[in-house]
Amino acid sequence: MPDSSLIEQINNILPQTQCRQCSFQGCKPYATAIASGIADINQCPPGGNDGIVALASLLGLDPKPLNPEYGQHKAKSVAFIIEQDCIGCVKCIAACPVDAILGAAKLMHTVISSECTGCELCIAPCPVDCIVLLPLEHTVDDPLKYQSAQNAKKRYEARCLRIEQEAIEKALRAKQKRAALEKMKLTSTP
Repeated sequence: MPDSSLIEQINNILPQTQCRQCSFQGCKPYATAIASGIADINQCPPGGNDGIVALASLLGLDPKPLNPEYGQHKAKSVAFIIEQDCIGCVKCIAACPVDAILGAAKLMHTVISSECTGCELCIAPCPVDCIVLLPLEHTVDDPLKYQSAQNAKKRYEARCLRIEQEAIEKALRAKQKRAALEKMKLTSTP
């Protein structure tokens, strides 16, 4: 297992879009794969050339072009829901890795644009194609770029913890239900 400090340094360079374009389930798994020598430094389209150069510098490697197998670098964008077309299916909410979509079943949804990472994961599950990406104006030297990535990282980690906790609670409820049913069977047996 690679040094956790190196993994964190690599992860802090990544854009924290959690888009999975690199073929890993998020930025930290990709960082772990890079640190382990399993993945190359040029698999992150959202990080683009700047990300590749930063990773190469950190790891003492020569920069290389973005591998086109993983996509092309695009300008930062955010999801936007065409609200009058939204049917409230909640599929986009489940797909969003940073909980940037608000809504409830059978009610209109909306994107918190300041929290959206532009990962595009909400687009495919939408059955009515009411989600579009809108480009954002950012410069390469945007001082908020790092802070925005760190906020996205915190939201992603909080979402992962919430989902894990929900799974534990669901398993506990199921266990309690089975125990109660077993107890009922035992007490009702003549």
